[in-house]
Amino acid sequence: MTRRSGVLSFLAALAVITFLDRLCISVAGPRMQEDLHISTVGWGWILGAFVLSYGIFEIPTGALGDRRGHGRVLTRIVLWWSVFTSLTGASTSFAQLLVTRFLFGVGEAGAYPNLSGVIKRWFAQSEAARAQGVIWSASRLGGALAPLTAVPLIQTIGWRATFFVFGGIGIVWVLAWRRYYNDRYPASAHPANVPWSVILRSRQVWLIFAMYGCYAWGSWFFMAWFPTYLVRGAGFSEAEMGIFSSGPFLLGVAGNLVGGFASDRLVKRLGLRTGRRLVACSSLAVSAALILGMALTRSKPLIVVLASFGFGVMDLMLPTAWAVCMDIGQSYAGIVTGVMNSAGQLGGFLCTVAVGYIVRAEGYSAALFVIAAMLGVSIVLFSRIDPEKPILAAATGSDAAFSSA
Repeated sequence: MTRRSGVLSFLAALAVITFLDRLCISVAGPRMQEDLHISTVGWGWILGAFVLSYGIFEIPTGALGDRRGHGRVLTRIVLWWSVFTSLTGASTSFAQLLVTRFLFGVGEAGAYPNLSGVIKRWFAQSEAARAQGVIWSASRLGGALAPLTAVPLIQTIGWRATFFVFGGIGIVWVLAWRRYYNDRYPASAHPANVPWSVILRSRQVWLIFAMYGCYAWGSWFFMAWFPTYLVRGAGFSEAEMGIFSSGPFLLGVAGNLVGGFASDRLVKRLGLRTGRRLVACSSLAVSAALILGMALTRSKPLIVVLASFGFGVMDLMLPTAWAVCMDIGQSYAGIVTGVMNSAGQLGGFLCTVAVGYIVRAEGYSAALFVIAAMLGVSIVLFSRIDPEKPILAAATGSDAAFSSA
């Protein structure tokens, strides 16, 4: 195994762990709601607490990695979130769980911007989407494994002990990572002065922010609400939920691999602008249609099929979106990906909280209609993003790039 392959393998393993830890609470949700006497609306706030703090700290933690070394910052991130994964299992009230999940988000913030920073160091632009595809495919594998491993553990040792087990996995990763990886960068790899005024004035950055915030309504429904929807909205048993809630994430594994490969291939054939836009916009359009289908059916088999392909097709765009941040961000990729993922967490926070209220008032079908509409807005916004206009050029005074500001 080459050094580069080894680095990518570590990053992929980390992506698996992030989603194991992140989705464990969604799988355990029905039991936790019963044991802690938390309402549907209250559960939306529990889920949203993590997403809110994650979004708030994305940009500063991405910038910290750009300055101090992405590998070093990843170590701190994984240690922090592993501790609070375990502490989730010790929560005994709504208030305690709310605070714990908020602090969990503080710790995990910056994970994917710093993963992107490592990719930027080790992979050429022509390979960026494929590398991102591997990472996000691995994250979806973690999402698929979460219910398959958590449900049996919950049924055997209880939901509290399950969180302790999942928290320990991250500690093992940290010990192996620190022995393998170092942050001996060339001096130019860590810009001393971040051009915040250029970044905040960039039209491309704000388009990315808005696009990803709308897209996140789709992804966060599956990550936060889908297991509960299957049990309480579609009539699945807990055992059935443990099996079928993995379907979207298994399709997401394939979607990310195919999306990353297709994006890089289309960029070579059609150019950077058209190649990136084509994959993202077409996949979001198909996904929106499939989610609308979910809202209109009561058939359990059809719900499983539509949900699995809806999420899997949606994930075709994910490597492209993160590659676009690297195209535009260049040396500031950690910051730009942090900005984008902050928008994703803002959209996710709004989704996780709003779904609770929408479901209470109108039911799950209404929530799915709203999610499909948000994906439609994301399509329009992505079609306006131009990855051929990097902010790095703007920071050095290039009129071509600065015209996007």
